[in-house]
Parts: sequence; C-alpha cells; structure tokens
Amino acid sequence: MSYILCIESATKMCSVALFNSGTLIDFKEIGGIYSHAENLAAFVEELMQRNQLEYSALKAIAISKGPGSYTGLRIGVSLAKGLAFSLSLPLLAIDSLKSMAWAACQKKQNEDSYYCPMIDARRMEVYNAVYDKDLKKIQAISATVIDENSFNELLQEKKVYFFGDGADKCKNSLKHPNAIFIEILSSARYMGALAEKALQEGKTEDIAYFEPFYLKDFIANKPKKLV
Repeated sequence: MSYILCIESATKMCSVALFNSGTLIDFKEIGGIYSHAENLAAFVEELMQRNQLEYSALKAIAISKGPGSYTGLRIGVSLAKGLAFSLSLPLLAIDSLKSMAWAACQKKQNEDSYYCPMIDARRMEVYNAVYDKDLKKIQAISATVIDENSFNELLQEKKVYFFGDGADKCKNSLKHPNAIFIEILSSARYMGALAEKALQEGKTEDIAYFEPFYLKDFIANKPKKLV
C-alpha cells in the first residue's frame, strides 16, 4: 500500500484527501469561507479515523504549494511540514494551478484544447497559468489583470477552458467564442496523480526550508483610523 495524504489550502477551499497508489480513497472538504485554521487538522484526523488507518501507513504528505491565499498557504504548509517531520515522511509540493488543470483535462478526456486555471486575487486580478492537454505549460504562472484583450492569441488558436474561483469574475470580459467556462475548484482530490508521480520520481522538499509559492508579497491592510 502506498498511501499519500494530500492537503489543499491555497484558496477558500479547505480540503484533505487520501490516496492509495494515485487512486482516491476518501476526502473531506469545505469551501465558501477561509476556515483552514479551524478545520484542516481536524479533517486530517477524521479522514485517518474514518478509514481505520494509522499514520504509520502513510508514505508521504503532499501539500498544495500555491500560488494563492497567503494565510491559507501558511496554515496548510505548517500542518504538512509538522506531519512530515513528526512521522519522518517525505514532503511533496504540488502546484495549485497544475492540479486544477489536471482535473480539467480529465473532465474533458484530454481534449486538445488549452486549460487555464484561475485563482482569485484582488479586484480583476487572478493567479493563472495555461496548460495543454498533456499538462505542458503554455503560459507561465502569473498574476494577471483580466480585460477584454486577455488571452486573445491563444483564443485564436483553439478553445480555452477557464476554471477556478477566479474564473467567474472574468466571464464578462472574455467574450470570445473559444472562451469556455467550466466548474472546477481547487481540491485535494485532484492532487493524487501528481503527488504519486512526484514520489516515484523522488521530487521531495526539504522540510526545514520549504516555503509556499506566494507569487506576490503579502500586503496587509492598514487598520482604519478610529475617530
């Protein structure tokens, strides 16, 4: 048995999934609000108990590394590093956008199109990348302010599927007939195949020094002056 515990906390989705040799065994998740501090560790414990597994059965811990919410990523990575260290397990870091692109490719049965996962940032900005059906990166990860001209060159070539919690606010801007929006949100359920591949290839992280991929520096809001 090759059990991998996957943790996703890059967005409002608080999600944990258990895989055996890349096959989804069970998952627990909740979205809508940021609740990682309250729920993430509890979800891990519930998943292990529900499947009658000891932590010693795990072969690795996988964490969604970002980009995404600064606070969510910090909480998820802290939990993943704590588990990996205490259990002497490898730590695997999975690209948050790539795992969503993997899910979209599966949903569309690897249709020869482009796949653009989007994670909500600020206002009309999203964290995004573009992949082909083989998960080859066509456009690098970036923070993009979306307007009516975004992705024009790619949309002239073939269909582009847009998805993720940042995609909804782009619908009114991306009006090209090749721009298609589908319902896929970030989830630990989509990390298993990539985590299994990383484990087999020995692509593990240094637990002491690994940091999430924030893409942008954290900017704290200044408190309003009290009158």
